[in-house]
Amino acid sequence: MRIHVVRRLSLIVALLLPFKVQAQFTPREYADRRESLLSRMPDAVVVVLGAREPAQDYLEFFQNPGMQYLTGINEPDAALVMVKTAGKSTSTLFVLARDPAAETWTGKRLGREGASQQAGLPARVHGQLTPVLDSLTRSQLPFFVIGETSGASGDGTGLTPDEQYIAALKQRHPQLRVASANELLEQVRGRKSSAELALIKRAAEISAAAEKEAIAAVRPDVNEYEIEALIEYVFRRNGAERPSFSSIVGSGPNSTTLHYNVNDRLIQRGDVVVMDIGASFHGYAGDVTRTVPANGTFSPEQRQIYQIVRDAQASAERQAKVGVSAQLMTDSANAVLAAGLARLGLIESPDATYETSRGGKASQLQLYYMHGLGHGIGLEVHDPDQFYFTGTIGEGSAFTIEPGIYVRDNLLDIIPDTPKNRVMIAKIRPAVERFKNIGIRIEDDYIATEEGVEWISRAPREIGEIEALMRRPTP
Repeated sequence: MRIHVVRRLSLIVALLLPFKVQAQFTPREYADRRESLLSRMPDAVVVVLGAREPAQDYLEFFQNPGMQYLTGINEPDAALVMVKTAGKSTSTLFVLARDPAAETWTGKRLGREGASQQAGLPARVHGQLTPVLDSLTRSQLPFFVIGETSGASGDGTGLTPDEQYIAALKQRHPQLRVASANELLEQVRGRKSSAELALIKRAAEISAAAEKEAIAAVRPDVNEYEIEALIEYVFRRNGAERPSFSSIVGSGPNSTTLHYNVNDRLIQRGDVVVMDIGASFHGYAGDVTRTVPANGTFSPEQRQIYQIVRDAQASAERQAKVGVSAQLMTDSANAVLAAGLARLGLIESPDATYETSRGGKASQLQLYYMHGLGHGIGLEVHDPDQFYFTGTIGEGSAFTIEPGIYVRDNLLDIIPDTPKNRVMIAKIRPAVERFKNIGIRIEDDYIATEEGVEWISRAPREIGEIEALMRRPTP
């Protein structure tokens, strides 16, 4: 059978999520963000480099998160220069000049006056950035840079455009002291404002709405890309500008590949289907995963794996409280996953290890669960959260909880061949054969406010809820 996507679309209109779009952040909020960053820094020149103009004007432009966060300017080749001396600071924007001929292709630009009005900052044309920085080198202040970095070093080969630009500046001024301020900005970005949390919540709600539609649409003989198309239609129909990352719709063996996104396999009866998706709303990301049985009912093996993962997520949720160590979430989920895998015979015991290719030891749990429990969400789908730096969930945290178990069909072939591992393989082989090609991931989004931690991605996730939704007739 084929999915009746077109027939379903008319029905989705009636399911649109009510939401009143609030005004974008005020210039005062952007100013507070800049002040928070500068308060963590010595007297210095801070250079924030925005994303470059795409190579072709018909390609989509995405602003760098640093520039977006500190100014709200969403145009290419923008820059922000802040100078802090004796406890006082000045900030200046640099943007592309208005060019009516170019705007025929790209659309109207802000220009100097428009950018100044929008951001509440003095603005100059982009061509003046380099002379201004050359002049500021004479202040003998250190330069801190916020931009895209690659971690490369040496003669410039492999450097990002931002790194190349700063390398040229240093070449002209050998005495210049330059350091990155990316991590300092991440510390500031880790605590979300109430306005940011509202946008993250909306992105999660849209993502959850798409999951509901996708769950109801999954059937054998439907292609993964048909489900992807439905998901991204729901995104756009509810006001999201795009997916916050490449949508993952992985069926059967593809369910065990963490970031599979080819999405071109025909779903087979007996498969599980992992759908890891997220909507971007006003630049803020949702990230929600559901795993469902292709034929509408979990097999006994799928049900056992699924329930372990769901129990692990629930155990982590119980630990998710404001003022509590974030590590407790990971420890709790890991204990549930390990106990469950041991119960099924997929590992020898909850604390069992295997020998790695480097001669060390690793937890057997990692054979089936090789990623972290979750991550921050915000302007990026993997955004910094304050507990990255403090270790503690705090008001303004926004994060995911996403345990998983992935039984790859080639698992036994890629374990290093050692005497100890051969004994382990003999013990777990029957279970691996029984559960192979079952990948289960359940992921939800959470925000922390003065009222506590809130689950904001409310799509069906209990086995009974999923099976009930999939039993509904396809219109």
